Amino acid sequence: MNKQTTLPEDRQPTIRVLPMPSDTNAAGDVFGGWLMSQVDIAGSIEAHRYAQSRVVTIAVQEFLFLNPVYVGDLVSLYTEIDHVGTSSIRIKIEGYTQRQRGSEETHKVTEAQITYVAIDENRRPRPIKPVVNED
Repeated sequence: MNKQTTLPEDRQPTIRVLPMPSDTNAAGDVFGGWLMSQVDIAGSIEAHRYAQSRVVTIAVQEFLFLNPVYVGDLVSLYTEIDHVGTSSIRIKIEGYTQRQRGSEETHKVTEAQITYVAIDENRRPRPIKPVVNED
């Protein structure tokens, strides 16, 4: 893909993170598992905000690697609620890199959809509030 883009202007990232040399695989590229971990963290933050309780990851519906991530890239992960069930919440996550921090070279590197379940103090699923339509 490797097409340049821009960061979403109307949203703030849920997290920003900088991969380090220890985050690389044997070929010297940032390990895909590192990116998956960061995406899961960002998604869980959004799910927790909505559910107002602890959440656990139960499913990854989709995870796309669109462009490579390099050591020193500033990775920005944006999240939004895709669907709310009785105790589950599906989050859409998009990731972008800014090459050599502060430059205008920006690439979309990942898209994912992950489902979380809200749990109570006994680690059992608990109901969460439904999405309210503002129509």
